[in-house]
Amino acid sequence: MTEFLQTTFMEWGLPEWLAIGLTILLQIALILGPLFAAVAYLTLAERKVIGYMQVRIGPNRVGPRGLLQPIADALKLMFKEIIIPTGADKKLFLIAPVLAMAPSLAAWAALPVADGWVLADINAGLLYVLAITSMGVYGVIIAGWASNSKYAFLGAMRSAAQIVSYEIAMGFALVGVLMAAGSLNLGQIVTSQQGEYGLFSWFWLPLLPLFVIYFVSGVAETNRAPFDVAEGESEIVAGFHVEYSGMAFAVFFLGEYANMILISALAALLFLGGWLSPFQGWTDTWLGQSSIIWMLLKTSFFLFLYLWFRATFPRYRYDQIMRLGWKVFIPITIVWIVVVGGLVMGEVGPWFAVA
Repeated sequence: MTEFLQTTFMEWGLPEWLAIGLTILLQIALILGPLFAAVAYLTLAERKVIGYMQVRIGPNRVGPRGLLQPIADALKLMFKEIIIPTGADKKLFLIAPVLAMAPSLAAWAALPVADGWVLADINAGLLYVLAITSMGVYGVIIAGWASNSKYAFLGAMRSAAQIVSYEIAMGFALVGVLMAAGSLNLGQIVTSQQGEYGLFSWFWLPLLPLFVIYFVSGVAETNRAPFDVAEGESEIVAGFHVEYSGMAFAVFFLGEYANMILISALAALLFLGGWLSPFQGWTDTWLGQSSIIWMLLKTSFFLFLYLWFRATFPRYRYDQIMRLGWKVFIPITIVWIVVVGGLVMGEVGPWFAVA
């Protein structure tokens, strides 16, 4: 696709450097456009799903069945005043939301959504995603400190400690995927899950403990319920973004939901075969064909789990969250990495025969 766009632009008489720049900009727009739309309607889906789980209707006034509610919310936030507290550090206060959101968007550059559909097909794609997403914590810390509020500062410290703690468990879980696939390239990780057994050829089965730990750590990384102590309304009002309003708050909101979609898409790629069909090798019909539809369905499944968790589980105490991350998840991941190492060395089962 990249070569086709560059060739088209150059046929129009544009110089090569401009053709390359326009190609990259167009590809970025093709990624960010659907992503922003998904973020907007994920907020509506959350309110609808939780509403139905609590025997309510949810938003149903703006547009047919409430479908225009996200647009109304976005317009409301765009026209709200951004109030900067008197004692706040103005520059850092305004930079923090961008620092929190940018990594969650930049990570999509290396994420393939279908075979060959990727902006930057880099060999160290998994390492790039881990490195870039780990920088989001700086936005949270700066927001809490720059607000000059004790509630914001407490929320930022909680959030930073939580993100750093669960990043270790998540990193170890992904080491297991790296060992099983024998590659850091996200496209090759998906390709290594192809097999005649369909969904039983995917990594979720041999790496089941790592799969569960990865997704639960992802929920904790994004500060979502039941790990949302950084935004504990009953204790610290609203956490690190308590002083934010208008579009500054909307950018934090956007970053959180973009991170949810990113974690879900990564879970689909690394453990559930990405765009591969679960019926591959079982049938020659369209159900057995790999496509972006399967990728979207798997990502949507994980996003539904996010919403289900919020409607179901009570919030953890902070000491329980730290204990789970350090004393349960990290030891389990280390043990399972040793197990996976043995399976890879012995080429046990269909998953590790190629590695």
